[in-house]
Amino acid sequence: MSPLDRLLAERDISRLITRFALLNDAADWASVADMFTADGTFVRPAGGDAIIGRDAIRASFASRPPRKSCHLIANIVVDVESADAATARSALLLYAAPAGEASASSPALVGGFRDRLARTVDGWLFAERIGFLDLRIDYK
Repeated sequence: MSPLDRLLAERDISRLITRFALLNDAADWASVADMFTADGTFVRPAGGDAIIGRDAIRASFASRPPRKSCHLIANIVVDVESADAATARSALLLYAAPAGEASASSPALVGGFRDRLARTVDGWLFAERIGFLDLRIDYK
């Protein structure tokens, strides 16, 4: 890969990671699921079983109770392995409250994602997105 191609891949992947947070906060589950390869895998930062495939990912998000959330993503580091494969890491700060609430009663969550990405005819997509939590910040 040329340095320019590598830079463009890093930019596109960073944008994908940021868009995931924005679409998640907008509860646009169809668009969130479309950010994965057809057989993509997702594990929520809070843990649980791996969710495999776009339809299952979409259904999993849609089954959650409505909420207001703000995902803050930072420290995105992309490692382009080839023209069609990359890995990435990012940090996450999540605030959430039940839908219609003006303030969060749940703790803020600090964690991140470890991603494996594939370049497809539709651009870069998540082949695997593994979330993890490091801290719960309780409001006191």
